[in-house]
Amino acid sequence: MAMHNPYLTYQQNAVATSSPQELTLMLYNGCIKFIRLSAMALEKSNMEAKNTNIIKAQNILYELRSSLNMEMELSASMDALYEYMIAQLVSANIKNDSNLLKEVEGLAEDFRNTWKQAMEQAK
Repeated sequence: MAMHNPYLTYQQNAVATSSPQELTLMLYNGCIKFIRLSAMALEKSNMEAKNTNIIKAQNILYELRSSLNMEMELSASMDALYEYMIAQLVSANIKNDSNLLKEVEGLAEDFRNTWKQAMEQAK
């Protein structure tokens, strides 16, 4: 008999019923969450958890990059910034550098906050 996980069901429903704009916001929030979790793991010298969470954050950034409409002028700049953030996460992972994690977290928060404002203005 399979275990029923209400939180997992809630998450699946939230994703399935969200607009593309809301999904993008979820991606930014997830990226920030995984960067914070990796920083906490680094603090506790849990290298496996640090690595796992950095990779999750990188995967989200790859997903955000793949969703860019490169016909729009702004997308080239966004793509370069996402690429930079991914490179910084790779460096943070290799060097165990919490300052690089903080830098990428700050950029992800800026993106998220700007996206949230744009969503509110579009309503």
